Amino acid sequence: MRVLSVTSEVFPLIKTGGLADVTGSLPKALLPFGIETTTLVPGYPAVMREIGNHVPLLVFEDLLGERASLLHSKVGDLDLFVLDIPTLYDRPGGPYVDASGNDHADNWKRFAALSLAGAEIAGGILPGWLPDIVHTHDWQSALTSVYMREKGCKTPVVLTIHNLAFQGQYAADLLPFMGLPASTMSMDCLEYFGDISTLKGGLQTADAIITVSPTYAREILTPRFGMGLDGVLNERVTILRGIVNGIDMDIWDPATDEHIPQTYDSTSLRRKRANRNALLDHFDLDRGDGPIFSAVSRLTWQKGMDMLADTADEVIFKGGRIIVFGQGDHDIEQKLLETAARFPGRMAVHIGYGEPTAHLIHAGSDAIVQPSRFEPCGLTQLYALRYGCVPVVSRTGGLSETIIDANDAAISARVATGFQFHPVNTDGLRLALRRTLDAYADPRSWARLQNQGMKTKFSWERSAEQYANVYNSLVRGTTTSDNNTRRQVY
Repeated sequence: MRVLSVTSEVFPLIKTGGLADVTGSLPKALLPFGIETTTLVPGYPAVMREIGNHVPLLVFEDLLGERASLLHSKVGDLDLFVLDIPTLYDRPGGPYVDASGNDHADNWKRFAALSLAGAEIAGGILPGWLPDIVHTHDWQSALTSVYMREKGCKTPVVLTIHNLAFQGQYAADLLPFMGLPASTMSMDCLEYFGDISTLKGGLQTADAIITVSPTYAREILTPRFGMGLDGVLNERVTILRGIVNGIDMDIWDPATDEHIPQTYDSTSLRRKRANRNALLDHFDLDRGDGPIFSAVSRLTWQKGMDMLADTADEVIFKGGRIIVFGQGDHDIEQKLLETAARFPGRMAVHIGYGEPTAHLIHAGSDAIVQPSRFEPCGLTQLYALRYGCVPVVSRTGGLSETIIDANDAAISARVATGFQFHPVNTDGLRLALRRTLDAYADPRSWARLQNQGMKTKFSWERSAEQYANVYNSLVRGTTTSDNNTRRQVY
């Protein structure tokens, strides 16, 4: 089976979060099921540097008013189509924001062009190459299925929602510039409170909708988590299901990780201390025996990073250290930086992201804090488990499914892997931090938590099989609703 994956980011070429990790690792996981994936990604500067010079497969003389080249390349296990449009992608900053952190004003066009190119490929513009399935991801490529349907292309489309909060909402008067007819500006396609929502268009035209955990699939059917799209999702519930993300067990493996000073496994956890000392030195923090709590995250309200700033004293006053590594909302960044300034040598905040440092944080920390107000799946807690770093998480979305709370019953059964808290507010997080500090004070109990976490299996094997089943059902002409007439979310 041949799959065209259309995405705005893919690891290791370009990454801002978990979307890139998924689109980068899922293709490899699908190979044992006889599924070959080619990933279409924008030609950002980082991507173009990585792939080098290539003769274009074809040239679009007018792709939404821009001249574009379609390149083919391979990077590691990834088979790539790269859409090279210098006027849209060759610029400083990130995939979505400029160097000052502001959204690129023409994001609507940058990702409409990506989606249109995906639709053209799905329709057979490349001689001898035609996908059996098109797989789109989030709002950035959700328009692919809208363009496909307008062109009469009936190839099945799977849309994965990695985060429903981002919906690609733009003014309605941009519709003609997207090359779409007025008929698409309707309730059953793009229209969203008088604007265009590219994600809504994808939800209305996809053949299968996947979210990245079963709990999140249920949550987004409610007004609280549906972000204004719960009505659409309830109408399409028979093609909606949740599949928990996996992680690349080769990249995230403390026994072989080249990014950490000392490799280790569950039988040699004592070696973790060398990474701990290297981590403290890296962030210029005082050494000590208290636990190191870290957060590797976007610094946003969704991720609850403001609550971490409000509860930092709970850790610091009991001898712990705090490390925050990420970037996001300016106000929350400043709040965290100001908090760290109150605790020199005890708390460090680094605004930015780097993959090697993220590995060192997991290898050297004692606990990872994820106080998300909502979380579709989350990958950080899965990496933490792999590295014997105990997660402290809110009870929501994929966090509630992947972490077993260290309550008395779970501890007695030796299945606990971390600490959950609810309600998701500052008081809830504060109590969870106290529970974690108390557990850390008992070395034997803490070691059991670490070992149990390291034994959990969150590889892509099972999740890839579920994706393969969805693909196969669509290619055979069946759907979730054919096999299950009840309105049920898996």
